[in-house]
Amino acid sequence: MDLSPLLEWLAIPSVSTDPARKEDVRRAALWLEERLKALGFRTELHETPLHPILYAERLLEGAPTVLVYGHYDVQPPDPLELWETPPFSPTVREGRLYARGASDDKGQLFAHVAALEGLEAPVSIKFLVEGEEEIGSPSLLPFVRANRERLKADAVLISDGAMFAPGVPTLTYGLRGLCYLEVRLFGARRDLHSGAFGGVAPNPIQALGWILARLKDEGTGKVLIPGFYEKVRPVPQEEKALWPALDEEALKRELGVEVLPGEEGYGPLERLWARPTLDPNGVWGGYQGEGSKTVIPKEAGMKLSLRLVPDQDPEEVAELAEAHLRALLPPGYRLEVKRLHGGKPVLTDPFSPPMRLMAKALEEVWGRPPVYAREGGTIPVVAELKEALGAPIVLLGLGLPDDNLHAPNEKLDLVNLEKGVAAIRRFYELLAASPA
Repeated sequence: MDLSPLLEWLAIPSVSTDPARKEDVRRAALWLEERLKALGFRTELHETPLHPILYAERLLEGAPTVLVYGHYDVQPPDPLELWETPPFSPTVREGRLYARGASDDKGQLFAHVAALEGLEAPVSIKFLVEGEEEIGSPSLLPFVRANRERLKADAVLISDGAMFAPGVPTLTYGLRGLCYLEVRLFGARRDLHSGAFGGVAPNPIQALGWILARLKDEGTGKVLIPGFYEKVRPVPQEEKALWPALDEEALKRELGVEVLPGEEGYGPLERLWARPTLDPNGVWGGYQGEGSKTVIPKEAGMKLSLRLVPDQDPEEVAELAEAHLRALLPPGYRLEVKRLHGGKPVLTDPFSPPMRLMAKALEEVWGRPPVYAREGGTIPVVAELKEALGAPIVLLGLGLPDDNLHAPNEKLDLVNLEKGVAAIRRFYELLAASPA
């Protein structure tokens, strides 16, 4: 398989959250547009206040239609010193491709483009590709609502996730949602000397610690926000019977930990896939430099991600979380809560006709049937596509749990890429031959 086009695309630092990379994000969209044009697609680049949305279509009258979704933006590469090779200098080592975006999501999306090379099956294909997935898809969601008719398809095909384990083809039928908050606490109007004012001045770092410690129960792992679990849908036993067995010891070794902490009363897979969570993703305040500086900072803050499950709503959870944070706020402090982005949880039919066809394609390519899984991550547009289009969703992950998504040394196993291309191509052939 010729990797040179993918290496070229991965070299573009399309970091959507960084304003300094705005032109690089656009270059990544233009690169994909030219690639699709060369394959006979009619393309449109839709401008947004942030990064463009690429829509492309190659239609055949009377043929079944598939909508492919993906994103060309990537996470920031920091911390750079932990990368073995530079994040935007794609490198192949021992059958793996290392680069920011190799697995999330340029590499996986590229498999869908590569699968069209020489494809003869009569299938109409549409591409919907955004540059804002890593910041919550703020422009794409209204675009989908406004373009329901032109996006209509018999199936929606998405590769932006992981296989359950190496060599185990996987079809994902559920994704957790997300509520992401930035919390800031303010004390005095300026930084203060801890000797001159210690004992009378409010310390936002201390208050932040008090609040953070009261968001989850240390013993049970439960989130302590009132009403947080009210709408959580339990998992039926017949659904759990679909899940593969998890090797907990292998997971501990991969993570380098001795225990797998989490909500009491639930196994690791259920905690990963079907239970909501709250995690601090960043904490700051005060002096961070070399040596000492005796300062009481005027401000401290944290970022919180809350992963949600059916039937939790991100906006409702944000309201509950903010009310709880304000209830925990000690006297003498001011609190600001900013809602950065979110996404709804989603469940799809694991046995819809398109999912059955993809299962057959995967079994032919891998030589074993796929397993069915939920996934702990969030793809905000999936719930929107399901609701707006009413088409079956096929979530075909080509990555692996150890791909280091959002971390240094992100990678994609080349065997997964190659077999992914073959499976997607075979899916189109089966779809074209299936009854209307």
